Amino acid sequence: MIRIYGMPTCPYCDYIHDQIQGREDEFQYINIGENIRNLSAFMRLRDTDPVFDRLKAIGDVGVPAFVFEDGHVSVDPADAGLIEYGTADACSIDDHKSGRKGC
Repeated sequence: MIRIYGMPTCPYCDYIHDQIQGREDEFQYINIGENIRNLSAFMRLRDTDPVFDRLKAIGDVGVPAFVFEDGHVSVDPADAGLIEYGTADACSIDDHKSGRKGC
């Protein structure tokens, strides 16, 4: 199972969350804004895994973040077989804001 750290106020996370609906046997979505325990788990990961170094350097939070069963961490949705927000296959920001299904 792939764990995904994200939060609903992040359009990138929202886009990923929509793609995994009904796929709970493959993905576990962890809302880091839901409680301090989730945020702490994400912060420990972000503070210790080098995949976040570049993101921290540019002031990015680093969500959505994907943790695979083998412990490998990625911030690339394609690694989890998902579509990244803002790519050719994704919806536009205007689609997302207007509430278009799947955006």
